[in-house]
Amino acid sequence: MLKKIPCRVWILLGLLVGITITQQIPGWGDKYTQHVYPIIAHSLGRISQHIPFAVGDLFIALAIGWLVACPFYMKLRKRRSWKGILLYETEFLLWIYAWFYLAWGLNYAQSDFYGRTGIARAGYSEERFKAFAYRYVNEMNAAYTDTTSTLPDKVAAKVAQSYRLPQRLPGIHPLFLKLPKAKTMLFTPLASMVGVTGSMGPFFCEFTLNGDVLPPYYPATFAHELAHFQGIARESEANLYSFLACTRSDAPSIRLSGYLSILPHVLSNASRLMEKEEYATLYKQIRPEVITLAQHNQQYWAEKYNPLIGRIQDILYDLYLKGNKISSGRKNYSEVIGLLISYQEWEKQKPTS
Repeated sequence: MLKKIPCRVWILLGLLVGITITQQIPGWGDKYTQHVYPIIAHSLGRISQHIPFAVGDLFIALAIGWLVACPFYMKLRKRRSWKGILLYETEFLLWIYAWFYLAWGLNYAQSDFYGRTGIARAGYSEERFKAFAYRYVNEMNAAYTDTTSTLPDKVAAKVAQSYRLPQRLPGIHPLFLKLPKAKTMLFTPLASMVGVTGSMGPFFCEFTLNGDVLPPYYPATFAHELAHFQGIARESEANLYSFLACTRSDAPSIRLSGYLSILPHVLSNASRLMEKEEYATLYKQIRPEVITLAQHNQQYWAEKYNPLIGRIQDILYDLYLKGNKISSGRKNYSEVIGLLISYQEWEKQKPTS
């Protein structure tokens, strides 16, 4: 009986066992991120960046198309039994599952930001949050600049330069590629319907941006997806690195983009943690031009959003994140504020040379 099992099936089973073990044993995910993923990202990334379109998007579309067409083709042309067809499609999906986790997905198994960096989690206090919120608003107001256009190559070079500054950001790899490039999503209209502005393409180690992203938000979106490419899986952490990279850039438009990127999270946390009068005071201190930008961006995406498709995507992505041990699901995005406060507290305590 064992001799009838093809060699590829044994290989697949071995890969699945290896993936499961790496996810379950503490420390193995860190070894993957530190030693295995850089080789994969550097190799696949160098190849895929020379392909002018998002090959990962095309691969996913073709895979879905094949899964739909396969039963009809195999039943009518190959005369396969339904059991045989089911086994074939199951194996096909398992190979995709293995490819996803081996090429990028096992980054979910690494330690979180606090575990990787040794930075202590800052405890919440009303005074600490207020100090952070008012400082953030003042810095954002000072960073305001009029941004009406985007030059993708210039943004890529400036963001990469910011990631490469001598004062390295803790807990993230140095850039794998000299000049990382983002591709435009092949299915931008569909992505806009569900409010997705960017994505990490794990199968070929490429990252994509929604072609509808407005100029003021483009740099931070680029920096966020670049953080994913560098092995950061959690959304909150990608938000953190995007903010830090953008706000220390020497380009005014990129600095502003960094502040704009977390404004919804700051206001969301402030509305929950502050009294109504205090929140109103904070909101009034935001520069009117910034409010106009944020409101325009919100309305812009709302007009493209499809509630039914968006809701389905939200549910699926929430399940996806929770399935990868992100217990907060989509709420993980807003956890960037706690990370940022902890990072700033750590910076204050660093010895100055």
